[in-house]
Amino acid sequence: MASIEIKVEYPPTFNDPKHKGHHDDDEKEREEIDPDEQSPIEQVRLTVLNHDDPSLPVWTFRMWFLGLLSCCLLSFLNTFFSYRTEPLTITLISAQVATLPLGRFLAKVLPKTKFRIPGFGSRQLSLNPGPFNMKEHALISIFANTGSSFGNGTAYAVSIVDIVKAFYHRKISFLASWILVITTQVLGYGWAGIMRKYVVDAAHMWWPSSLVQVSLFRALHEEDNNRMSRGKFFLIALICSFSWYLFPAFLIPFLTSVSVLCLIFPRSVTIQQIGSGMKGLGIGSFALDWTVVASYLGSPLVSPFFAVVNTFVGYVAVVYILIPLAYWKFNLYNAKTYPLFSEDLFDSRGQAYNVSAIVNEKFELDLPAYEKQGRINLSVFFAVAYGLNFATVLATITHVALFYGKEIKARFQASSKEKPDIHTKLMRKYKDIPTWWFILMLLLSLALSLALCIFMNDQVQMPWWALLFAAGLALFFTLPISIITATTNQTPGLNVITEYVFGLIYPGRPVANVCFKTFGYMSMSQAVSFLNDFKLGHYMKIPPRSMFIVQFLGTIVAGTINIGVAWYLLTNIENICNSALLPPDSPWTCPGDSVFYSASVIWGLVGPKRIFGALGNYSALNWCFLGGALAPLFVWLVYKVFPSQKWIELINFPVLLGATAMMPPATSVNYNAWFVFGIIFNFFVFRYRKNWWQRYNYVLSAALDAGVAFMGVLLYFCLQYEGLLAIKWWGAAGEHCDLAACPTAKGIIVDGCPVQ
Repeated sequence: MASIEIKVEYPPTFNDPKHKGHHDDDEKEREEIDPDEQSPIEQVRLTVLNHDDPSLPVWTFRMWFLGLLSCCLLSFLNTFFSYRTEPLTITLISAQVATLPLGRFLAKVLPKTKFRIPGFGSRQLSLNPGPFNMKEHALISIFANTGSSFGNGTAYAVSIVDIVKAFYHRKISFLASWILVITTQVLGYGWAGIMRKYVVDAAHMWWPSSLVQVSLFRALHEEDNNRMSRGKFFLIALICSFSWYLFPAFLIPFLTSVSVLCLIFPRSVTIQQIGSGMKGLGIGSFALDWTVVASYLGSPLVSPFFAVVNTFVGYVAVVYILIPLAYWKFNLYNAKTYPLFSEDLFDSRGQAYNVSAIVNEKFELDLPAYEKQGRINLSVFFAVAYGLNFATVLATITHVALFYGKEIKARFQASSKEKPDIHTKLMRKYKDIPTWWFILMLLLSLALSLALCIFMNDQVQMPWWALLFAAGLALFFTLPISIITATTNQTPGLNVITEYVFGLIYPGRPVANVCFKTFGYMSMSQAVSFLNDFKLGHYMKIPPRSMFIVQFLGTIVAGTINIGVAWYLLTNIENICNSALLPPDSPWTCPGDSVFYSASVIWGLVGPKRIFGALGNYSALNWCFLGGALAPLFVWLVYKVFPSQKWIELINFPVLLGATAMMPPATSVNYNAWFVFGIIFNFFVFRYRKNWWQRYNYVLSAALDAGVAFMGVLLYFCLQYEGLLAIKWWGAAGEHCDLAACPTAKGIIVDGCPVQ
């Protein structure tokens, strides 16, 4: 499903008057700068240093070693965990915190002897050019960020390979898979580089999320005279996280989703639908597993309380009001014939839809077979999720246009005329990236993509003209969406729109549809992420050419590891992604790929005309486009009538409608656990223990991520690989809500469900 990023509140480290250390120096520094050169954005003035030391080395052995190591580890771990029931995304912040003590350790132990390399002139080099500095650290973190696919976990195109091999059981070569992953990851870099001057160099384009990283870098590198240093705290928290994850991951899997109602009412379908955290509304369910907390929504310790509240309101409105009414009150779309919460596809009798029966030998829709089997049906939750997705995309565009339109237009116009601020002025000391570097990258990636579509068309199905169409869509949307993200921190998702459009143009071919979606949506997303990281480098005063090389090489390395790990898992784990054939306690259920597969059937194989058009059951959901477009207009008009009521402006329909955008594959227990941790740390701890929050909040988040990641990999290779050891007992059987997946319509018989 599409995602909407939310406005970020900033850590109080540098704008809190109680902050000790460099706050007074920052004030003095701002006073000494020409007012015309100061950043026009207050948050930037309060957070980013207004000076630079060009002599600090960044192109060091430490940077290359730790950067490559972080990139490889994050790409491996994120791909590995993406196939598990509770996938974990290890992000940039984990690398930021973890590489700091490693960098300082290397600065102590590496030899300082200088040497020359033949053929590289008379310049003397050293493995240890001095103390580990903030610029090195920032470049390492940016290197690592490519390993997490800029926070997305793993390369989006890997899911195409997953559904072809694990769901459709067709063949795709490793070479075609590698080209698909690399080109979709790199394609957007070309036009992003060309647009840098509008959204990176321009002072008004401030990229709010980058300030969080700048704030953390400064917090980590300033003097730390406290008894409990951040490095020591990180190590202790990592050991605790590592040790605890043994219980939910291996000894007591029941802890991943504890449902009180299911334990009390073991024979009631309705109560289990209400209480199940995995297949129901999750009332009374909770989890003692960090992977459940951080799987889909990211770490709640990083999300600001404002974002938590907005997401909570939207979640409650959808899950506890809209869905129960649609299912039990109105039986919308014959909802009771199907499970309450499922991303699977069904026939009219409530049985799993036999997709393989409607795919012919050419891997296309067999229309006679489809007409014989009947229309595809969705669970009410899945159908409502698509409707909300339609509404969210249009609501985002309308909301941004109404509430930020004038501001964005003014800032964009100012970006080409305004005087450079202090940060742009300081960056001009470094050699800029030649435009031809970006053009060459764009041409090479396009040529390789065209070769894939022409010479391996039997594997990807997408014609060459579709690639150019997808690239054109991505190019068209990159600049406006970059401006929206750079000024509001809201990023509209294009995945559903791209698959909807191409499904209308070129139906009946599932792989072609997901390839078009990936080239159109992901290349735009990569371009925006590339620009975001460039702004971080801009604030940290990292030489642009170093940024370019690190991002490009990191993307190639990470993409190769992504597809390598995926290929290994797909060929070595029997029945991976097939929940019906896997043991009940198997973690290899691939929830994200299951949704991706269903989308390929809906938009690609069958096509939107036979699902959301006149030939399908869900044409009424198209009205959600109109509803989403009008909802922010209503709020805007009310605000214009009552301008003194500032709280009206806080009603954010893109956030409210998109709160459950990750469901499915995310489940209610993921949200429940996320809310609990988010409220505890970003309300109570932030308000009543602010000094602790400043010092340790991000460090704790990184340690929790790293601990479960290391234990998860260790368990797999030491105990679970090839079924070496498995514990069979009551606590290893999941949440004990098996009846939650049953329909409630009378006369419907489903395996394992009572006949009513």
